[in-house]
Amino acid sequence: MGTSVLHIDLNALRDNWRALDALSAPNVETAAVVKANAYGTGAAKAARALQKAGVKTFFVAAVEEGVALREALGPSPEIGVFSGHMAGDTDMIADMQLTPMLNSLAQTTRHFEALPGHPFGIQLDTGMNRLGLEPNEWDAIKEIVMQAGPRLVMSHLACADEPDHPMNAQQLTCFREMTDGLNVRRALSATGGILLGPDYHFDLVRPGIGLYGGLPFEDAQPVVRIECPVIQVREVAAGETVGYGNTWSAEGPARIATISAGYADGIMRAISNNAVLFDGDTPCPLIGRVSMDLITVDVTHLPQTPHALDLICPHQTVDELAQNAGTIGYEILTSLGERYTRRYIG
Repeated sequence: MGTSVLHIDLNALRDNWRALDALSAPNVETAAVVKANAYGTGAAKAARALQKAGVKTFFVAAVEEGVALREALGPSPEIGVFSGHMAGDTDMIADMQLTPMLNSLAQTTRHFEALPGHPFGIQLDTGMNRLGLEPNEWDAIKEIVMQAGPRLVMSHLACADEPDHPMNAQQLTCFREMTDGLNVRRALSATGGILLGPDYHFDLVRPGIGLYGGLPFEDAQPVVRIECPVIQVREVAAGETVGYGNTWSAEGPARIATISAGYADGIMRAISNNAVLFDGDTPCPLIGRVSMDLITVDVTHLPQTPHALDLICPHQTVDELAQNAGTIGYEILTSLGERYTRRYIG
């Protein structure tokens, strides 16, 4: 096989959802965020697995993702769209029975005029200054919106992955001030917010990264393993260099494996000379620069020639790899490209 294999454990995905559901306060619905192709794992298969586990509400970033998800899941689940009702989205929202989270006065006007009576939610800005109605805007239209019956009023925490950050309490207070007393379901928390405790849970929580094995959910089971086939192994003499830019030189005789993976597959160039791959339990240093299609690995210490090496695995989580790249697990997962052969377990 000429491309790397992305192994996706749907049993672990379901178990992570169940674990986060168990952490949620009683009578709180646990939804699932499957935007960005379910964080690189494949939205259709991931969402169907979660649906079987009991998920009734899904969230995506854009209407186009919602259309694909509706085609995969059928008519029963609710599909919320974080970007709201954008210009040109009306027919897709109506035809696919999507629920836009309206973010602005303009979106609210568009939705009410184009699709009167169609389900919608409202997103409020509680201090992140990214999406949502600000307090003064919400005050101006709250009465009209509530008469129309939103399915959900939500906001989003900026610093939930830092439990002691004062922004969490500040946003919680703001959200309560904007929504207390309203006869509507409320949602504030994604994965990090669930871990902050029941004060942040309200009526619905919407985990994303924690479902897929990422921090801040430290108890998550790994969902993804990347297996990279070895294309060639060569002998390198002391003093010879490997890869673009001559950034690695052999200190002695070495055996170098060239594997099929690169930055075209979402493997960050930033891990050049700064990561390992695994042959079973044995770490093998990545040497030289990550190129578009290839990575070179020092396998001198292995007693045999490996047929493949693992880049993400139980010995090196997505967050550990991200740390080597100076980024976060979200970016690693969502960068996983289309060239992988995706194999599903469960």
